[in-house]
Amino acid sequence: METKEKDTLLIISIIGLLLLGNVSSAVAAQFDSNSSVNFTNSTNCESPVTSEAKVKNVIILIPDGCSQSVETLARWYSGKPLELDNMVTGTVSTYSTDSVITDSSSAATAFASGYKTTNGFLSVGPSNSSVLSTLEIPPEELRYRPLATVLEGSKLEGKATGLVATSRVSHATPAAFAAHVDNRDNETEIMKQMVYENIDVVFGGGSSYLTPVADGGKRKDGENLTKTLLDRCYQYVDSRDEMMNLTTGRAWGLFASSHMMPDIDRSSLAPEEPSLAEMTEKSIELLSQDKNGFFLMVEGSQVDWANHANDPNYAVTDFLAFDKAVTVAVDFAKKDGNTLVIAFPDHNTGGMTIGSNSDSNYTSTTVEDVIAPLKGMKLSSTGLETKIGTDLSSENIKKQLKTWWGIDATDEDITEILKLYNNEKGLSLDYAISEVISRNHTVIGWTTHGHSGDDVPLWAYGPDHLTGHVDNTEIAGYIAKELGFDLNKTNSCLFTEVGEVFSKDNGDGKLDKNEYLLNTTDSSNPVLQIGDDKLPVNTNILIKNGVAHELEGIVVYAPVTGKVYIPSGALSLINETNGIKKNFV
Repeated sequence: METKEKDTLLIISIIGLLLLGNVSSAVAAQFDSNSSVNFTNSTNCESPVTSEAKVKNVIILIPDGCSQSVETLARWYSGKPLELDNMVTGTVSTYSTDSVITDSSSAATAFASGYKTTNGFLSVGPSNSSVLSTLEIPPEELRYRPLATVLEGSKLEGKATGLVATSRVSHATPAAFAAHVDNRDNETEIMKQMVYENIDVVFGGGSSYLTPVADGGKRKDGENLTKTLLDRCYQYVDSRDEMMNLTTGRAWGLFASSHMMPDIDRSSLAPEEPSLAEMTEKSIELLSQDKNGFFLMVEGSQVDWANHANDPNYAVTDFLAFDKAVTVAVDFAKKDGNTLVIAFPDHNTGGMTIGSNSDSNYTSTTVEDVIAPLKGMKLSSTGLETKIGTDLSSENIKKQLKTWWGIDATDEDITEILKLYNNEKGLSLDYAISEVISRNHTVIGWTTHGHSGDDVPLWAYGPDHLTGHVDNTEIAGYIAKELGFDLNKTNSCLFTEVGEVFSKDNGDGKLDKNEYLLNTTDSSNPVLQIGDDKLPVNTNILIKNGVAHELEGIVVYAPVTGKVYIPSGALSLINETNGIKKNFV
């Protein structure tokens, strides 16, 4: 077994011992050195610092779903070195608890929290229903338990925090830093948790998940979270110009009802949307005004979707847009001198190669062979599908391919595209077009429309940066260490299981001051009641005597286990209210 797999097994095994309180100080020391979490109740959330911070700011940048091949292609395409070329320091392994091939949610959970989890989960412990044969079964106490993230730890440390994405901000990667759910598709719940996490800057897409169905949004709980943001004194913007005019303060900017446009499509189809580099630059401008420093995560979300579609030009142009965002971050870090920049994909997607089965004379491949077909493409495959519309005649598809991609498609190409679209694989039209055109008109090869399980590149700039091969779980502990806080204590501060402190309602029709009940009368808005106090789930609010108090973290409900978790700061308020005499340490 590989050393890192042994380390992972050791970490998971020790978690169970720590949760049961049966671990020696020597083993606990090794547990801490591996940046895993010791979940113990504590009311002290004010300073989870363990050592002097080595850096003031951390910027993570993630080109979702790609590998070294995309970077290589981007370099040929642009004709010059990339910013990332100067930053290659190692590689990252990506597997999840239940699969050699991860999805974005479990991958993001790993580098946000330091724990591997089940595919589809966001910063909660694994289900244990399926675990890789090389791993130990995680302890029962970890199942579905919320896991503190480096964003939450940075926030407790007094730092400003930010999330930027070209997807919906409630999508898998950004969501893993600020939400705790066991289903990545539950984006209305995710968005609510994100709003109440008190993140300082959020830029991306997904405004429909803020507003109720009655107002044209996606929310079935009737809540208008845009109003909530305004009530909390956020600036809310929805265009590039409005974003660029921001100069200070906290801000949310959602520039599309769903995902933002691919970079190659933006100028013609959504010119009001900012670029990833512009969102990154504005985020840094706003966050860097905090004297305590900041944590920022930036995702180039759509490199992944381009590779899912096997669309090489979409992939390379979105990757180049990502590289521009990296340049913004590195330029700031160079001037600041106390900022760490880390970049890495969460996993590979598509299995792109420069060279394909159809390229039999591969040793004579020229630069023009590689980039000429791509240079003629003026839209992504998604944009091309929009131009084709509902007219799937051979004539129309050929016309649009010639107009927007510069491709002289043959009758055989069209037959193949429509076969993939209608029958053989049931692919969407953009996937079918990209697969056929890549195979028949480029030298770019693909192995899948899904993810793959290979290692991904690691790029870094700044003091004491990571080098060599690391597991994705090691990144969170490294960030916490560099910023001077302890994820063990962050977990203790943010997630006390209510049943460990209070008694469950005995069903006598009266809720005593030391009893709790989860009120699910409104299933969309469950409320935890402890005595006379109320804590709405997915918020950071505790209501006592009709007065709302903000907590240092959100209330999280795990439906599968029936457990509810609250920040330890709530315990002091409840203790004060109900006169409960308990030792929470």
